[in-house]
Amino acid sequence: MAIVCGRIVAAEVNKKTEEQATGLNINVSIEDVAVNKGILDIKYIYTVTYEKEVGTLKITGYIEAKEDGQDKIAAEWKKTKKLPDGFAEELLNAINFTCGVNGTLIVRALNMAPPMVLPKIQISKSGGKGSAA
Repeated sequence: MAIVCGRIVAAEVNKKTEEQATGLNINVSIEDVAVNKGILDIKYIYTVTYEKEVGTLKITGYIEAKEDGQDKIAAEWKKTKKLPDGFAEELLNAINFTCGVNGTLIVRALNMAPPMVLPKIQISKSGGKGSAA
């Protein structure tokens, strides 16, 4: 997949309490897939729910991409609301990265945790290079 462009068209954050969240749930919903002027136009909604009902973050956006067989991908989406696994994986990772980075800036104004799950860093006991798990 080659991403041509991406844009966020709406962002909404709601902080319900001053308590610290005990965790967060991230959901990416693909709302529509269509071919427009030879490019896949994918509408998504990225939602973060901060546990213990601390708050929510919702980002709506579009990704424009080129992919082999894009007409078939769009037709299959219209019929089954499913995307090919490899394509879906790349798409969801792109959305997660974009919204995680931009969402961090959005929630910072309300002193909320960034909407990203970072890898846990572990130091190996061998004295060699560390690794992320």
